[in-house]
Order: sequence, then C-alpha cells, then structure tokens
Amino acid sequence: MQCSVCKEKPATVFLTHIENDKMHKVNLCEDCAKKKGVDNPTTFSLADADLLLGLGAAQEITQTPGGVELKCPRCGFSQADFKKSGRLGCPECYQVFAEGLENLLKTMHKGTRHTGKAPEALRQSRDTAERLKLLQKKLAKAVESEDFEQAAKLRDELKHLTPRPIEPAKK
Repeated sequence: MQCSVCKEKPATVFLTHIENDKMHKVNLCEDCAKKKGVDNPTTFSLADADLLLGLGAAQEITQTPGGVELKCPRCGFSQADFKKSGRLGCPECYQVFAEGLENLLKTMHKGTRHTGKAPEALRQSRDTAERLKLLQKKLAKAVESEDFEQAAKLRDELKHLTPRPIEPAKK
C-alpha cells in the first residue's frame, strides 16, 4: 500500500478517523509520518488532523486574500506558527485568525460554540432560562410597539414556562 502523502514509498503507519459515521483512512510512509509528527503522539497536533479529515483543515487558516500572511499584533504568532504547532500564541490570536479558525472548527466539531457536557436536568434548566430571556425581550418589544395581541400570547407562554414557587405543606 502506497503512502497517501508522497505516493512513492510503502505505507507503514495507518490512521483511521471516523466522523459522522464516515471512515477516513490515511496511510503514511515512515518519512511522512515523522514529518507530520505522527510517530510521536505528544507532537501530533491539531493542524495535522487535516490528514485524518481529508479536508485540508490546516489550510483554512493559512489562506488569506491577497496572499498576505496574518500575524498577531500582540504576540507575533503567524499562520505558519499555527500550522506548525497546532496551537495559538495568545488570547488575541483567536480574534486575528477568527475566520480561518471558524472554518477549521466546523470541519472538526459539530459547531463553533462549546457546549460541554452537562446532566440532562441542568441542560434543560439552562435552555429554559435562555427561552425565558428571549420571550421577555420579545414581550418588551411587543408592548413597546403596542402589539398587544402578540404581547398577550408571549405573556401566556412566559406564565407556562415560569416555575411556580413551592408552597409549604399545611398542618
């Protein structure tokens, strides 16, 4: 089996990545595996994950209009530095490289907003709280624009979602 990168030498490193029920396989020779840092798991970076994804994900951040390489004004980190290490230099880098990072994250994850893991009850209470805030804003707009019919509907929906206080048991 030939190396997927150089297409010359026989592959000795075989990588498999499953994403959205699709399997992506990459076969590398020893030289290409070393160049990509695959031979040492501690140096294998996010930027090298484009091999697995088959999408050229690391290229997303290095392509800029006009061919000008972006650099972070705070730390001096460049696109080449990101591609090399798979890491950014400082918090401001996230703003400087935002466009490329968004595309990169979309290819690697379900979205660009971190949701983390939470128990179902906590997740539901957070969703309800967000829904309540949204409804309150809509209600305020409806009252302001004197759309009282819409305001009444929103008020009823808010009543339905708002938790009622627990009353003490009667003796």
